[in-house]
Amino acid sequence: MTKKKTPPPATRFEDTPPEPQAAPLQTKVEETPYEAVASICSVLVVGLFILTFLGQNFVIPSGSMENTLLIGDHLAVDRITLSPPTKWMPLVHYREPQRNDVVVFLKPVADSSGNYLFLVKRLIGVPGDHIHLRNGIVVINGVAQDQPHAQPTTLDNHSDFLDEFPSVPPEPTGPDGTPEAWAVDFPSRIENGDLVVPPGKYFMMGDNRHNSLDSRYWGFVPRENIVGRPLFNYWSFKSTEDQLEQTGIGPTLAWMGHVALHFFSDTRWSRTLHIVR
Repeated sequence: MTKKKTPPPATRFEDTPPEPQAAPLQTKVEETPYEAVASICSVLVVGLFILTFLGQNFVIPSGSMENTLLIGDHLAVDRITLSPPTKWMPLVHYREPQRNDVVVFLKPVADSSGNYLFLVKRLIGVPGDHIHLRNGIVVINGVAQDQPHAQPTTLDNHSDFLDEFPSVPPEPTGPDGTPEAWAVDFPSRIENGDLVVPPGKYFMMGDNRHNSLDSRYWGFVPRENIVGRPLFNYWSFKSTEDQLEQTGIGPTLAWMGHVALHFFSDTRWSRTLHIVR
């Protein structure tokens, strides 16, 4: 007689899901005053590093670069590309300044107040170039340059000193014009009617050729004086030279009030993020 096997009990499936377990309570951690101050300082240090070593903003105070740059243009300037190469940052792209670059540089001579100003001009000649102007047209190494950005020379604005440079030697007119040192050094830089750019120096001119104090007046710019190149115009506000040159608390507060009242009407919106070329 065989023994009857008892089947195993059927597997029971639950009709309802198991009750979810309660998530552990999270304790909210408040930031301490020390941590808040440390965060603010970190942001300030990063911002200061960017403004000091990587980029900087400049405002155009004069019309020497019209119509490429207008009075009241605010520029973001790249301080890396044209800076001298460094071994500790090998991945950064560096290059030497080139003809037709718009560059920011430190003026090689002081103004009437003894200050060395930052200027924005177009780079015309690099070391070794032979330069002269004929009727306002720049000729470099015997080749006339196509410079559509430059103010044209007409019968009304023609000047022998500016448009036939260097046929007329500069005359000392004080720190804001031609310094005596440039007038004395000028004849030694002339070769067969051309101005020869010496090693380590650059020749700058404003696009508004007849309203620009540039290398024709005060000479060459040393390589170490070149700060960077403008990238784009992040804000442009209608201004005059007199408005931007005023100093002191009173004029500054008055100007801030003027900007606040006329921000929308006097902002040149079409120039926002305008690339500088």
